[in-house]
Amino acid sequence: METRRPSTLIVSVQRALRLLEATSLHATGAPAKVLARDAGLPLGTTYHLLRTLAYEGYLRRLDDGGYVLGDRVDGLLAEGRSQTALARARPALMALRDATTAAAYLARYADGEITVVEIVDGPKTPRVDLWVGFQEAGHATAIGKSVLASLDSSARCDYLARHPLADLTPRTITDRQLLLHELEEERPAGLVFDREEYALGTVCAAAPVADGSSVAAVGVSARAERLPELERDAAPWLAVAARRVSRALTLTI
Repeated sequence: METRRPSTLIVSVQRALRLLEATSLHATGAPAKVLARDAGLPLGTTYHLLRTLAYEGYLRRLDDGGYVLGDRVDGLLAEGRSQTALARARPALMALRDATTAAAYLARYADGEITVVEIVDGPKTPRVDLWVGFQEAGHATAIGKSVLASLDSSARCDYLARHPLADLTPRTITDRQLLLHELEEERPAGLVFDREEYALGTVCAAAPVADGSSVAAVGVSARAERLPELERDAAPWLAVAARRVSRALTLTI
């Protein structure tokens, strides 16, 4: 029995996707006529779609007139791999949240910036109010300082040169030399703390993650009165989470 096409499908999108699939089969490129044949499309339609896909960056036109996949496709694949890795890391962050009864965070250093890429919280473990953009507050958070401490001196100095040490609370370290001293000192289990430096009433603890390709860190946040508890008990839980997240981020798909 012939399968009827649902009336809600957009034919032009289907054709564009078939054209991308056809292009992916030719690593060194293929001209419009070959792609039209492989995708089963009229040549005129193929030309219109090729121009559109090339304009949007999903295809690239070669000097000889052939077409190959463009940078936007590579970007989508990279994002897909990143999302898959984060999905694998999430159970480790959930376990960290439950073990410490505190919101759990994962941050990574990429393209010269520190970015929180995942937060796992809950009704009893609320996340800290990110009232200042995290990219501008790496010096004032445990997870940001953990990332900075893991960078080589050149990358660390480059970051600090581009990010003023904003005075977020009376406890924020705004002196560059004092911050560098803290980042470079030896710490048991690599643990770093934010003692109300980002937000009054909130403390954080973080540990580095070795994912093999970039610098990352896991951390937890809690109310300030729990600081002694975090200082006493957080290290082993953060170490376990860091190892699990490291495996999740480095596992090939």
